[in-house]
Amino acid sequence: MFSVTPDELKTVQVHAYLLGAVAPRPIAFASTVDVEGTPNLSPFSFFNVFSAKPPILIFSPARRVRDNSEKHTLKNIKAVGEVVINIVNYEIVQQMSLSSTEYPEGVNEFVKSGLTPVASDLIRPFRVAESPAQFECLVKDVIAVGKEGGAGNLVICEVVKIHLQEKYLDENRQIDHRKIDLVARMGANWYCRASEGMFEIPKPLSTLGIGVDQIPENIRKSKILSGNDLGMLGNVDTLPTQIESSEFVSNLKVEIVSNPESRHLLAKEFLSRNEVQNAWKILLANT
Repeated sequence: MFSVTPDELKTVQVHAYLLGAVAPRPIAFASTVDVEGTPNLSPFSFFNVFSAKPPILIFSPARRVRDNSEKHTLKNIKAVGEVVINIVNYEIVQQMSLSSTEYPEGVNEFVKSGLTPVASDLIRPFRVAESPAQFECLVKDVIAVGKEGGAGNLVICEVVKIHLQEKYLDENRQIDHRKIDLVARMGANWYCRASEGMFEIPKPLSTLGIGVDQIPENIRKSKILSGNDLGMLGNVDTLPTQIESSEFVSNLKVEIVSNPESRHLLAKEFLSRNEVQNAWKILLANT
């Protein structure tokens, strides 16, 4: 295990470890204007949602490490107090990246990136027309966490209007997580694309899972089943009966042997298909 305290490292090294490990991170594509109305557009991956009532988004434009200067976005927010948080999907990821170029103050990143500015309804900054979801926000507070290069500034934004592109919604007007095709930041130059690696895990809040501690010891200490496998097995609220298990096993086209490793391997196959109850039936059935 490599262990180190932050003060033993240069800021750029701390930055690299944090961004390499705390990932993937959603991207706040922040649109602001200065006091004269000049647009600015820049992405930030120190970003997330923190409240639904009131609806609060927080992102953090950090002070530049090289010269401890403030970014244009932060200056505009302090001066105007309004921002549009545009969400980034795969369709606009290259244009978003281009907008992160450190153009001189006053240069319009909408023009440079080829993205389309759309007037907001309630605030002055423009929305990005191509973004799948756009949040008009009033800035409630800016909290500086430090004064040196690399220090963040928590921009607390209250959402006052939400815009969602219809093509990314399902029949119930809920966001379709496969259609929206979101991207996220990793470390260095790396991104990830959610639609190519999505998987579903039922929330434990919907049921009272029995817990890993209630799994029989011979299963819990399996050399075949992983921690994720045990987590799936422990997330059920009831176990199949012996009759259900025996009937299921008798209908399988494969032979269930008493050898624990073979049984666990087969159960693992069912878990990989999210067939948790069937995996339990294999594990519990008498042979």
